[in-house]
Amino acid sequence: MSKVTSGLTISLDGFGAGLNQSFEKPFGDNFDSDLLDRWMFAGPEKFKHKKEIDAILDAGAFIMGSNMFEPKDRRDNPEWKGWWGDNPPYHAPVFVLSENEREPIEMEGGTTFIFVTDGIESALSKAKEAAGNRNVKIMGGANTINQYLAAGLIDELWVHIVPVTIGAGSRLFEGVQGLNLEPIEVSGASIVTHIRYKVLKKH
Repeated sequence: MSKVTSGLTISLDGFGAGLNQSFEKPFGDNFDSDLLDRWMFAGPEKFKHKKEIDAILDAGAFIMGSNMFEPKDRRDNPEWKGWWGDNPPYHAPVFVLSENEREPIEMEGGTTFIFVTDGIESALSKAKEAAGNRNVKIMGGANTINQYLAAGLIDELWVHIVPVTIGAGSRLFEGVQGLNLEPIEVSGASIVTHIRYKVLKKH
């Protein structure tokens, strides 16, 4: 049975991004993106965490917030097509939560960015239809994941915790009340701890 899953790299104090995100500083002024890069992309560490990295892109459709698709200082730029170059890693439909209508953007490798202006449930319905019997992945950022958690629409949440604190920014679980999580897998190394949770449904 297909599931709605999500995952995010966060600091020890729960932040997925810092303050003042921009094109030059995608994770904000006060977020150490080197730690993120180290476990996901760098040398031997990448191979230690291959399962977790593969899981990030294991879905038939994806959903992301507008900040994840484009920084605020690139908004309304028709030339902007995401951070990932001509061949983004998703290779599937990506539904972008947006305040502005925009034609879909077809990229190399099977990725198509589709802009949804009528809310998170509409985006999820469209993503489930596109994914068929595969999972739907809520990519982020933290505010987008929080909206889906608060609405009870996520089945599994995988957090990747890097050993830093940043103090301010976009925080996972902000404003999410009454959440009940059951840890079903824990792994990691010195630079990151992975915890996969089943999100228990409210009665």
